[in-house]
Amino acid sequence: MTAIRVLVADDHPVVRSGIVGMLAGEPDVEIVGEAPDGEQAVALARELTPDVVLMDLRMPVLDGVGATDRIVRGSPAGPRVVVLTTYDTDADILRAVEAGATGYLLKDTPRATLVAGVRAAARGETVLAPSVATRLVTSVRTAEARPTPREAEVLRLVERGLSNVAIGRELFIAEATVKTHLLRAFAKLGVDDRTAAVAVARRRGWLT
Repeated sequence: MTAIRVLVADDHPVVRSGIVGMLAGEPDVEIVGEAPDGEQAVALARELTPDVVLMDLRMPVLDGVGATDRIVRGSPAGPRVVVLTTYDTDADILRAVEAGATGYLLKDTPRATLVAGVRAAARGETVLAPSVATRLVTSVRTAEARPTPREAEVLRLVERGLSNVAIGRELFIAEATVKTHLLRAFAKLGVDDRTAAVAVARRRGWLT
């Protein structure tokens, strides 16, 4: 079994130790490093090439959003960043997603949910705490109900079977940007996966 390599970034040593302790007993998870600030998180992500980075939002030197952006831009196919924070405001959530975060979990997440989230993120799946998903959906649905031209374009490429990476190449945008468009489209459609998004978008005439 190939272990999922995880980097933990949080400025509170006790919190870092707690996260490490929650994951350390899993046979398919290996903690490869710890970072006390965003700058070191970026450096260690480059040096250690983890599969998943668990990223706090509020950190000194460079915050979690800035670190996420640099990690994702520096290696689009590299580490999946999952924000792990106590903050769940609309602004924080959208900033993290737009920076390229694969997931957004809260620090009161149960151990089993955190472990499942790490595994899902390593597979490239979006991981959202229920309250975060609700906020994201509510935020997006306050906007225009129909997709933007770019969201519709991304959905048409999903319909053709292209991956997020391939869509990014086709449209000359970052994979993180593709994910942002998909998340917004999912919210407008009331779905949570690509297959359902295409099916509902067809019914609504979004893909014509």
